[in-house]
Amino acid sequence: MTTTSQDFTDTTVDVLVIGSGAGGLATAVTAAYHGLSVLVIEKADVCGGATSFSGGWAWTPGNSLAKADGVHEDTETFRTYLRNAIGEDYDEDRVDAFLEAVPHMVDFFQYRTSLQFTPGTAIKDIYGDLPGAGTGHRSVGPAPYDAREIRPELRKKMRHQLYATSFLGMGIMAGDDLKKFLSASQGAVTGLVHATKRVTRHFADLAFHQRNMQLVNGTALTARLMKSADDLGVEFRVATSAEKLLTDATGAVTGAEVVSGTNRYTVTANAGVVLATGGFAQNVRRRAELFPNTPTGQAHWTLTPPEASGSGLDMALEVGAKFNTDVASPAAWCPVSLIKYPNGTTGTFPHIMDRAKPGSIGVLANGKRFVNEANGYYDYVAAMFDNTADGEEAASWQIADSRYVRKYPLGMAKPLPVPLTPYIANGYLIKANTLAELAEKCGIDADNLELTVAQFNVNARAGVDPEFGRGATAFNRSGGDPKVGPNPSLAPIEKGPFYAVKVRPGSFGTFAGIDVDSSARVLSESGETIEGLFAVGNDQVSVMGGHYPAGGINLGPALTFGYVAARELAGVSDYEVTHPVIH
Repeated sequence: MTTTSQDFTDTTVDVLVIGSGAGGLATAVTAAYHGLSVLVIEKADVCGGATSFSGGWAWTPGNSLAKADGVHEDTETFRTYLRNAIGEDYDEDRVDAFLEAVPHMVDFFQYRTSLQFTPGTAIKDIYGDLPGAGTGHRSVGPAPYDAREIRPELRKKMRHQLYATSFLGMGIMAGDDLKKFLSASQGAVTGLVHATKRVTRHFADLAFHQRNMQLVNGTALTARLMKSADDLGVEFRVATSAEKLLTDATGAVTGAEVVSGTNRYTVTANAGVVLATGGFAQNVRRRAELFPNTPTGQAHWTLTPPEASGSGLDMALEVGAKFNTDVASPAAWCPVSLIKYPNGTTGTFPHIMDRAKPGSIGVLANGKRFVNEANGYYDYVAAMFDNTADGEEAASWQIADSRYVRKYPLGMAKPLPVPLTPYIANGYLIKANTLAELAEKCGIDADNLELTVAQFNVNARAGVDPEFGRGATAFNRSGGDPKVGPNPSLAPIEKGPFYAVKVRPGSFGTFAGIDVDSSARVLSESGETIEGLFAVGNDQVSVMGGHYPAGGINLGPALTFGYVAARELAGVSDYEVTHPVIH
């Protein structure tokens, strides 16, 4: 459903959703399915938030796709893992609510909407040495989606893939799609055929539709949710900001003051308002207050859109909500590098999969390794912080040799057949004939770097990493190269020229957030619920207590608590689905 900004006047709906990432869209779809009228407003001129920039995978333990593959794990196993991974920050009520609702959430979207999932059969939990850790089947991702399935008017409101993680704007899906692209760089015929077909169609789509139409990862997730919402009559208003929450004499939230262009009007929400504005990762002032090693708030590069400025948090605080910062970390850390584009802008690239590939290491300016590079992205940045003194720049360098860069990505630099010349020319990729020369160009201690690489090479040939245990867990090995032995995570760095990319601290979003109960209802400073107000996604405080036990622990809870909040708004008290199947 669409309207133009000049049509906007005071509006009454059942549910007002402020923000359009996974949490907001999941709320909208579920509420509309249960018969409520829903309006979604989005500050940006496109929907999808940081979700559209993401890999799209959601941690959903106990889902039916796993059971269909013969994997039956009991909920206590998931609790055991989370208790060990989260420790003293474990929130029993909210974790139990999440674990209870997750399988129902997956089934609801899988069988009642256009959101179809693909199982994460090979995705491991990060801390594989902890009791209860999973070795697969605990995640789902969106099935690829053809944007032609979405009517053109709605398609214009969809956020594009993050350019830095795409190939000329075309997303590549983790799993078989990515493996085939990587195999193409090593001359595999099947990989070359697959990559050629995908790229050829992409260029045709750009010519005819002026956008990527082969949607994967986060764009597929948000597109499928938007299509589902559109089918159920949800209205989307983009370039529309909520300025202030409205309350009645009892303090209950009844709606919001909204601005669309030059239009200022009121939206009354009879059932409630849901905050889903994406957290505060773009708020420099709050970063300075809460993030480590950035006293000005500037030395941090988030992968969230500019609109994730904390507006939902600010509005919640104005009506008495509690800002919960009692978490292990204020944000979901991710190592990033900065790339200068020809148009003069700077992109932010997340180092997700390249760190685990054999033949590359991360070092600090002192020339020494500081972390198991194949562990989670959160752990990489946390270790960078732990090894950086106050007042010093938190940064590291990812080092590799000539064999590595032709087989695997090094940051945004692509393997064969993509040339490295543009990345070298713009300074993104540092190249040198020797490690000593590379160290000089990067400002790294040369003697230590040479010693570090020499010792690493000895151990890599033996397939061990005595210092950090790289390759010891299933998670580590799954990120490596199965064709490399004896350890798929390890290979020597010895054939020049050598290359380096500077890596900095970044984030996928925030963990500190609005305090909520197990139904996503916003809590006041005194612990009482604020009637009519909910928070989902990165607006709510992390159910993982600021820890990162598995990939997808942002999107899994976002989808799940959006689903839970909507059912609360609709007054649905059990998980029995009685409505007809949509597709």
